Parts: sequence; C-alpha cells; structure tokens
Amino acid sequence: MKYEELIKNIVKALDEKKAEDIKIIETAELTIVADSFIVASGTSSTHVKALADEVEYAISQLGTEPEHIEGRATGWILVDYGTVVVHIFDRQSREYYNIERLWQDANIKTAEDILG
Repeated sequence: MKYEELIKNIVKALDEKKAEDIKIIETAELTIVADSFIVASGTSSTHVKALADEVEYAISQLGTEPEHIEGRATGWILVDYGTVVVHIFDRQSREYYNIERLWQDANIKTAEDILG
C-alpha cells in the first residue's frame, strides 16, 4: 500500500471510531524510525483498545498487516506499519508523554488536513 493511502486510511479509521485530537507528525526528515507518526487519544482504556483494533482491522482489509503491536494492556498502544507508526493514548498518557513536543521540529498535520 502506498504511504499516502496508508496514512489516509489509518486517519479515517481513527476518525470513524471517534478518536480525539488526531495528529500526523511527519518525521521522515528527522529520523529513520518512521516517515510519520500518527497520534490519537481515546476517552478510556476500552476506547483506546477499540481504536487500535479498528486500525488493525481496517488496514488488514486493504491487505496490509502491522509489523508489530505493543502495549495492549496499557494506556498507550503502538501499531507499527514500518513507514507509519500509530500511537493511541488515553488522555493522561498522551499528556504525560507529549509526543508532539518531542517532535516539535516536524511538520504536524491534523485529521482535517488529511480527510478534507
């Protein structure tokens, strides 16, 4: 799957499940870890898990499986697609880790930028 298509479909899946504050952090120029991080929040641990499950399901329906999933029992679930890493937090964990601040030199987009 093309990078842009992957980003759009992940953001769409998160948006449809009512993820909060979806951000796309473009990191290609800053690190070799991934080209982008997608960060979103859920309202509870159940919502965080449902968001991660929805991303995994939606993208698998398009023929792409994650390379790695981490943190299923915590307030932070990471779904790694290689070029795109999805971070889904509960509100408290998102505030604590503050990924946007760590990558403040990156170009950061919102869901509206991607979905129109």
